[in-house]
Amino acid sequence: MIPQDYHTPLSVYEMQRAIEFIKSNFQVNLSNALNLRRVSAPLFVDENSGLNDNLNGVERPVSFDIPDVGVNAQVVHSLAKWKRLALKRYQFNVGKGLFTDMNAIRRDEEVDNLHSVYVDQWDWEKVISADDRNVAYLKRTVRDIVAAVSETSSALNVAFPSLRTKLPSEVFFITTQELEDLYPDLTPKQREDEICKKKGVVFLMQIGKILKSGIKHDGRAPDYDDWELNGDILYWNDVLGHAFEISSMGIRVDPKSLDSQLTIAGCDDRRALPFHKMLLAGELPLTMGGGIGQSRLCMLLIGTAHIGEVQVSLWDEATRKACEEAGVMLL
Repeated sequence: MIPQDYHTPLSVYEMQRAIEFIKSNFQVNLSNALNLRRVSAPLFVDENSGLNDNLNGVERPVSFDIPDVGVNAQVVHSLAKWKRLALKRYQFNVGKGLFTDMNAIRRDEEVDNLHSVYVDQWDWEKVISADDRNVAYLKRTVRDIVAAVSETSSALNVAFPSLRTKLPSEVFFITTQELEDLYPDLTPKQREDEICKKKGVVFLMQIGKILKSGIKHDGRAPDYDDWELNGDILYWNDVLGHAFEISSMGIRVDPKSLDSQLTIAGCDDRRALPFHKMLLAGELPLTMGGGIGQSRLCMLLIGTAHIGEVQVSLWDEATRKACEEAGVMLL
């Protein structure tokens, strides 16, 4: 969908400069706000390790064999589980965390203006104490991330005066059940549009739970986020005219919540995997973390209509033709 009278905000050359500016600036702001240090990350993991992110549980990972190592590998969907193990192995203490450039392939993604089979995001994870596993700590962290986004946006507008992106700095908090109660006749995505249009930036909490209506607002794997202590950061996107997710995040499961959520989700078979065994035995640190889409953030701050304007991927012929006719250049 190309908005009427839309034009790419920057030339191709200036677009590349702006993307570089955002990525280098934001990771500094994020690491300073959350006390994070950059680490190297895997592109693929052993399929039997249980470390790959199962997303909604139906997406197929890209797999390949490595004859000389004698294992089958999976390209990561995200690093939600790997990060927690890394915090233990790299001996991070409470209050300190890591971030990394994560690149992934999600072959079953339905591509559109916002979705590509190529995923690039900042994956971050931080060690917390048992006393930090609460809504207040979650909200404070969300405010810090939103502040980092606003700081990057302001700096970008100075560096590129032709851009006039204005983002709200005050985030509105609401649970998925409260949102359903507010708009019971709308679909989950329509509810997100309504609340984001009114509030500008929203943290939608408790994703993965079954609501009073008997449905979930959205799916969330049972073995990383605590469904009571997670959420999505959503902005209102003026260019596209709907809610725009830039981050999925949350306080991670402890042994008790993992035990409960595996049973609810019908995923008890995962208890035998090495990662899950360690988690259930309390051998991994308590953490919180999330992913922040790099291309998504570039879209939001620059004001582009299609994710293909800020990242290189593969697109179907209809998408390529529509963009070409509208003067939208896909990288």
